[in-house]
Amino acid sequence: MIASDMRDPRPHTGEPPALDLLNTRWAGAEPGDLLADLDGLRTWLALLDLTDRVPADEHTLTALHTARDAVYDTVTRADHTALNRVLDQGRIRRELTDDGPRDIPEVADPAWLPGWLAADNLLRLIAEAPHRIRQCAHPDCVLFFYDTSKNGTRRWHSMATCGNRAKAARHYAKSG
Repeated sequence: MIASDMRDPRPHTGEPPALDLLNTRWAGAEPGDLLADLDGLRTWLALLDLTDRVPADEHTLTALHTARDAVYDTVTRADHTALNRVLDQGRIRRELTDDGPRDIPEVADPAWLPGWLAADNLLRLIAEAPHRIRQCAHPDCVLFFYDTSKNGTRRWHSMATCGNRAKAARHYAKSG
């Protein structure tokens, strides 16, 4: 169970699961990795509403690190070999219910469920609009985002942080 004071310390949240998984690592004055320990794993599982389905243990943490690396390799280097290995860990079972069609993710090992869901989400993002999967344009930022802007020209994970830092740097360079 997550301690009541457990907070998500990441500087950027709210992205689709694949990119949110990448954003569990961040740079800055104090670089961090939410998935450095089991407490961070519990936080991330709670955000995905998976605490009842996935054990918060070292095996899950290892599987999630593997999935994070695979998503990163796919997004940054177009190397999908590792992503396909993660996707091999599960499948979608479809069924028709009284409420309509339903997709049910199934994995043989529950430790793979969060990483498999992130990998599956990346496939959906790639199918929708791969050019909208972006890394923040600030040179010191390692965060990713899915550009939902109308014209598709967003450059920063957050205008309030990285965008303003870039504007300030340009201003000081001109006046210096």
